Amino acid sequence: MNQTFDVVIVGGGLVGSALARTLADTQYSIALIEAQPVQAMDVSAISLENTDLRVSALNRASETFLRKTGAWQGMAQNRLSPYDTMRVWDGEGTGHIQFCADEVAEPHLGHIVENRQLQGALMDGLLGQSNVQVFTPTKLESIEKVDNAQYLLQLDSGQVLKSTLIVAADGARSWVRDWAGFETREWDYDHHGLVCAVEVEASHEACAWQRFTEDGVLAFLPLAQSNLCSIVWSCPQTRADELLAMDDTSFNAALTREFEGMLGQVTACGQRAAFPLRQRHAKTYVKQGVVLVGDAAHTIHPLAGQGVNLGFMDAYVLADELKQASKKGLSPAHPQVLARYERRRMTENLSMMATMEGFKRLFAVKTPVVRWLRNWGMSKVNQFDLLKNHLVQAAMGTKREMRE
Repeated sequence: MNQTFDVVIVGGGLVGSALARTLADTQYSIALIEAQPVQAMDVSAISLENTDLRVSALNRASETFLRKTGAWQGMAQNRLSPYDTMRVWDGEGTGHIQFCADEVAEPHLGHIVENRQLQGALMDGLLGQSNVQVFTPTKLESIEKVDNAQYLLQLDSGQVLKSTLIVAADGARSWVRDWAGFETREWDYDHHGLVCAVEVEASHEACAWQRFTEDGVLAFLPLAQSNLCSIVWSCPQTRADELLAMDDTSFNAALTREFEGMLGQVTACGQRAAFPLRQRHAKTYVKQGVVLVGDAAHTIHPLAGQGVNLGFMDAYVLADELKQASKKGLSPAHPQVLARYERRRMTENLSMMATMEGFKRLFAVKTPVVRWLRNWGMSKVNQFDLLKNHLVQAAMGTKREMRE
């Protein structure tokens, strides 16, 4: 069976499915290809046993975007975890900084959301959309360029899709990006990110906690139950391997020590996993009818949780440009349309990546003088409300205006 679409999105993860949801009310015909089966949302109360291993810290801009798609309203509200405070400190010194939502007259700074829950809500909203067809679980086997403006995509089901525009939303190891020959700048951090859900003695107080350690970063992110957190522990691979090999009792004790017992003892932990951390940025986002979004275009250190927020803004801006193109009678693959998307997104993505890289390198320096200046600077910023509020509003994305 051969079918023709205006836009084919490869990858039905958070960013790809969000893009499809945003285009669901347009005149474009959309195909969404996802290799993995989509897991159903869990509407029961959150617990250590049923918490998703991977969570995202969504800022206010992402929340606004997801509300516009309808996906936010489709999630189980009893599993959403708003946080109104963020506390960051240097574990090797005295420097600290705290951000509070009430200081910028906001109800919260963001939400911690389980990836599985959000993807399920995004996918559920695509069911019954007349202009969107979802192919899942289906793997893309090959792409053939048949002329200067058309691509044939062969699926493992035997189906062939035809389109003038392919959106690569297939993650950090994007097959589409590699097939199209996009060049990237990338390097290993020589760190792994260890993730799991944990139970703690004290309430997390709806606060996102982050400690810079001697060899990495440790974050405790609040979940919908006050004594449950999702952790992200960035550390060298050898340390991550040691932590994965520990029994639960030893791991809980090591985690409590590393976090300085800020929430009392870690009393229990769920399944653990670790993944390599790598910085990557495509030199261009667009090439002859192929466009990159999300992790296919850029990956970033998780220390501030901004990766998925950048990806959602990619989806919003690309959808916005495609909608504007439709009003002007332009093809979705028109070079000017895609070039505008690239210009609007590349500057912001590079700026955030450079900022996070700067923080990561600053806290990796062990020289006493640099450490003293770092701690002094954090404490001074914490006392300077104007600068601190500017930083938190930038991270929240509250200054961004979104067209309907």
